[in-house]
Amino acid sequence: MSTATYTVKGMTCGHCVSSVKEEVSEVAGVTSVEVDLATGLLTVDSDGPLDPAKIVAAVEEAGYEVANQS
Repeated sequence: MSTATYTVKGMTCGHCVSSVKEEVSEVAGVTSVEVDLATGLLTVDSDGPLDPAKIVAAVEEAGYEVANQS
């Protein structure tokens, strides 16, 4: 199991959080997605290592921007 965290910019409400969770959940291999609206922190659990570009693309598909990955 692997966990990665990202900071997402532009989320302002619960709907924003739902959009990000929905898009990231559809990335192959993702097992869990948590989003903290106050901090913009996106935590992604997966079966194994994921391509960060796929997570970034999913966040952008939801209409938001990844500020950084940690």
